[in-house]
Amino acid sequence: MISRREFLQATAAASALTFGSGLGSLGRVAAQQRLTQADILKFDPLGTVTILYIADTHAQLMPLHFREPSVNLGVGDDKGKPPHLTDEAFRKYFNVAAGSADAFALTADDFVALAKNYGKMGGMDRVATLVRAVRAERGDDKVLLLDGGDSWQGSWTSLQTKAQDMVDVMGALKLDALVGHWEFTYGADRVKELVKVAPFAFLAQNIRDAEWQEPVFEARKMFERGGAKVAVIGQALPRTAIANPRWMFPQWEFGIREEDMQKQVDEARAEGADIVVLLSHDGFDVDRKLASRVKGIDVILTAHTHDAMPGLIKVGDTVLVATGSHGKFLSRLDIEVKDKKVTGVRYKLMPVFADAIKPDPEMAALIEKVRAPFAKDLARKIGHTDSLLYRRGNFNGTFDDLICNAMLVERDVEIALSPGFRWGGTLVPGDAITWEDVTNATAITYPNCYRNEMTGAQLKDVLEDIADNIFHPDPYFQGGGDMVRIGGMGYSIDISKAMGSRISNLTHLKSGKPIDAAKKYTVAGWASINENTQGPPIWDVVSAHIGKLSGGIKIEPNTAVKVTGA
Repeated sequence: MISRREFLQATAAASALTFGSGLGSLGRVAAQQRLTQADILKFDPLGTVTILYIADTHAQLMPLHFREPSVNLGVGDDKGKPPHLTDEAFRKYFNVAAGSADAFALTADDFVALAKNYGKMGGMDRVATLVRAVRAERGDDKVLLLDGGDSWQGSWTSLQTKAQDMVDVMGALKLDALVGHWEFTYGADRVKELVKVAPFAFLAQNIRDAEWQEPVFEARKMFERGGAKVAVIGQALPRTAIANPRWMFPQWEFGIREEDMQKQVDEARAEGADIVVLLSHDGFDVDRKLASRVKGIDVILTAHTHDAMPGLIKVGDTVLVATGSHGKFLSRLDIEVKDKKVTGVRYKLMPVFADAIKPDPEMAALIEKVRAPFAKDLARKIGHTDSLLYRRGNFNGTFDDLICNAMLVERDVEIALSPGFRWGGTLVPGDAITWEDVTNATAITYPNCYRNEMTGAQLKDVLEDIADNIFHPDPYFQGGGDMVRIGGMGYSIDISKAMGSRISNLTHLKSGKPIDAAKKYTVAGWASINENTQGPPIWDVVSAHIGKLSGGIKIEPNTAVKVTGA
């Protein structure tokens, strides 16, 4: 971990820039159980431009629990730097008090106990309240609302409406611009259909038509706010065609496209932009590198890796903002401009504590309307849990362990593979497990749970490939997710080693024997990127398993993955 002194040096104002960040006094206030909407909104305004920023909501319309990771390892130049700090190290770095509202929102320690004190977070009706309040304070003409993507996927209602529910909600919020990633898994035709009717811009400078190399979407848009021209450039996930099924958008090519990005920045400046904002779904480490190589970007609103940080990270003259996921936070960034240059930035990561914020009645009514056709199914109880069920973590999560257990039993296999997705809510001990909870962790457009055979050598190759996607020392070669979750098998990983040599000691847990490279094993998995994958949808597999269990779900700590080199 880098030192506090190094952090302060890295984030200190350069030349005439001034920075304010953090959650302020919320920790002290909320610890006394007196957290109010006014506390969350409290802000010392600066300049004439305000950017409100949300990202990675994953179609979550309702308040929920979402536990931040206790393991989030960085590699290469990013080792020990935010966002790769968790729990005590994170709290020390950002001066967050243990047991405070800040700690509950931003770290994993004592999550169950703190959840009882502070309740659920998020809910788009609460977000709407905060957005309306800031607009009322600053004036509509000074506020720009931007979404970093992964908004149209992650819930049963979004899946069933093919994202129409989220387009309606974001339209009601008066969103100005959106960028994409999981949005594309509805297929090219559906995305184009929604983009055509959406009352906000859909930006992506880095997607090209494969045949003609022409832009598929608008690259940037100029907004006038507070007497300043704000250029917003969109950057979709560069590795979408690798991370998700290419057959859903066969004619689109992605990539980082540094040179094209520099061209977009230069053209925006030539057109009179006072502020250049990159609305990015690259992932934090990718954007940190990009900021060091592309000149002229004032602000990068970064997403994809679900990082929530109460402070700005500065790279050269560029500041990076990370606003978390699942509707837990709304970022406010006030910008001062003089002589067509950004001279000051003031920032606050506003935590969306559902119990402290009055729901916006219009948005609440809209949410009730879009959920009504599915309300009975969503509320259907499948079981209950006696364990904390969470998703995030580089190598395992207890909800993922539950999914793997379900595949082992219901598909009658020796080994189960579950993708290291970073979306899906958290359940605390004593919670009912509903259909909504299961689908919040599984709702995708390619859900089929396959059953096939793989050799031990193939299993190792899969692990090596995914590990390189996560722990490659060059951020430009990282995908931004977590390791595939494993049921029925253990292994060792040295994240410091090179591709092909990170994974060792593969073990079949039931027999206690080493995995034989030449032997075939029965394997189940889901979210295959291959077209025409056969098998029942994963949500049916998981719900069937839960329904057969007597008593509550109990997930023992997963110790089958041994990690070194961190």
